[in-house]
Amino acid sequence: MTNHLKNQTSPYLLQHAENPVNWHPWNEEALTKAKTENRPILLSIGYSACHWCHVMAHESFEDPETAALMNKLFINIKVDREERPDLDKIYQTAHQILTQRPGGWPLTVFLQPDNHMPFFAGTYFPRETHRGIISFKELMQRVNDWYLQNPAELADNNEQLGLILHHIARGTPCEKIPDTGLIEQVVQILKDTFDNTLGGFGRAPKFPHPGNIERLLRSGIGGQQDKEGLDAALFTMEKMALGGINDQLGGGFCRYSVDNRWEIPHFEKMLYDNGPLLALYSQAFKIDHNPLFLHTCTETAGWLIREMQSDEGGYYSSLDADSEGEEGKFYTWTPEEISHHLPRQQLDIFCAHYGLDRPTNFEGKWHLHVRENTVVAGQSSGLDADTIQQLQAARLKLFNIREQRIRPDRDEKILTSWNALAIKGMTVAARYCDKPEWAVSARRALDFIHQRLWRNNRLLATCKDGKAHLNAYLDDYACLIDAILESLQHQWHNRYVEFACRLADVLLEQFEDKEHGGFYFTSHDHETLIQRPKPYTDDALPAGNAMAAYSLQRLGCLLVNTDYLRAAERCLQAAGPAMKEQGQGCISMLLALEEYHHPVRTVILRGTQEALSQWQQRLHQQYRPDCMIFGIPADTTDLPESLAGKPAGDGTIAYLCEGTICRPACDSLNSLIESLNRQA
Repeated sequence: MTNHLKNQTSPYLLQHAENPVNWHPWNEEALTKAKTENRPILLSIGYSACHWCHVMAHESFEDPETAALMNKLFINIKVDREERPDLDKIYQTAHQILTQRPGGWPLTVFLQPDNHMPFFAGTYFPRETHRGIISFKELMQRVNDWYLQNPAELADNNEQLGLILHHIARGTPCEKIPDTGLIEQVVQILKDTFDNTLGGFGRAPKFPHPGNIERLLRSGIGGQQDKEGLDAALFTMEKMALGGINDQLGGGFCRYSVDNRWEIPHFEKMLYDNGPLLALYSQAFKIDHNPLFLHTCTETAGWLIREMQSDEGGYYSSLDADSEGEEGKFYTWTPEEISHHLPRQQLDIFCAHYGLDRPTNFEGKWHLHVRENTVVAGQSSGLDADTIQQLQAARLKLFNIREQRIRPDRDEKILTSWNALAIKGMTVAARYCDKPEWAVSARRALDFIHQRLWRNNRLLATCKDGKAHLNAYLDDYACLIDAILESLQHQWHNRYVEFACRLADVLLEQFEDKEHGGFYFTSHDHETLIQRPKPYTDDALPAGNAMAAYSLQRLGCLLVNTDYLRAAERCLQAAGPAMKEQGQGCISMLLALEEYHHPVRTVILRGTQEALSQWQQRLHQQYRPDCMIFGIPADTTDLPESLAGKPAGDGTIAYLCEGTICRPACDSLNSLIESLNRQA
């Protein structure tokens, strides 16, 4: 049996293509069918690596009796939230309004057939009533009965919900852009909620929250010197790197930890987590010189290249939490397996290091985490060379054995925004860890997006099996500009400067709210939906408006383009109320705010390629998050006007600008470094 999903590109939708449910993708045909037949829409949103999405699918969507009731009462639409984040953002917001609590996945929403307004929403529902949660079959019957019996109340509720959604999306801009006092307030909140025993912020479930960590790293350097905040960030990163949330054998971070100790993760691995975390660990290494952080970068980058990069260059989206129908089965070990595969000498060392001399920690099995940080990448604290060698040999042996297992499914969609985050992470890590091969991997992904997802001067959001489609979203454009700026700092290419400008121009033409400031999540020519979000708060990804303001400010400073700078300024003004009311939820927006008040410093180096590399290597010996450093070879021609005015000379010349104000040219590397250090 197949339904209407069989020709889709999304692996998540294809997982449901043989359900007895008569699933439709979100398209005009399905929406028209619901309106014509006057049947409510049952909208189910999830993603391929989602464990509870699998549970609900097995319990309900694969059950013929449940499917028959769904087919009888509703038009059933299945959506991959990764391909259609616009729909997910809208209906997650509606869920929160209707239920007064956060949503999640799977998201289950019932919509009116004529206007697609939701009238009931929830997340996971079991096949049978369990622990106070109504069964899915009973829920559907009750929802349908209420829908048929309460038309007047339904109309009134929908009108009220529509007004709320419109108000949320529109907002009211501030008369004045907030000052940096908001940043200090949020930093204090992070320090107040910091877990000084186990790391992280708040209690389980614990998410990495890269934005929180970056905020504290930045607050701990330069003139601010907030040592308490810096220590909180570094301690959290150490605990995460040693914990089970970090794959101790194969590298890469899982989505989050279900416990306070970072020991047991929710096992899916997402590209959008690992790109930013890779960048952060490389920055932390540059600050602290902790070999654990370099080791973590090496393992994470290795995993990204080995398991997540396609032959064509783009990075895949995720690895599933489950394999063979069990969560975490690929990653966990029975005591018998460990003792069978490791000789006694290795066994004792390995078990002591990874906490396996204690009771099993995951459903009768062991999930690896480092109990004591005594060995990192061949460096030790009080251990002899033979012990280190035995531990590394055991680790490699178990990795190779694990490679023979049935692997978790990999979602091979190549998403533009997620790739942009990974491109930035790989490029930043290449810079701070002196690993140019990582930047080469990142450039392959950037080339893929440029060649396959940029068509007719517009971006596409996703590509799978050679098919690129769907209008790109705000995140795609904004994150990609940011990634290009990082890539250009590794190696200059005029065509990518031009690409960044074209992306920025589309951002202003197709996404900006010209009346109130800020950027919509969807373009002006996108499908009309019940809301047009303007996201200022972060979710799993940094807020699109934050990335737009941040990247436009940086690109505007590089090219002295006042159109980009003014659009970023209007965005910050529009985001003012959100930053004041939900500061901790606007971490990325606060980063853009900081660079508005303290503009990025731009260093343009001109000279031979060999000399440029030497200067850049020296300049990157220190963590400089408020600097962009571009090396443009002396023989480069056809530069943008603002850069053509910074010519090469007989030797290497540096031009240092703060915002759009530039100093006289400098031909001394030591003098340049002194200038940068004085301003830090």
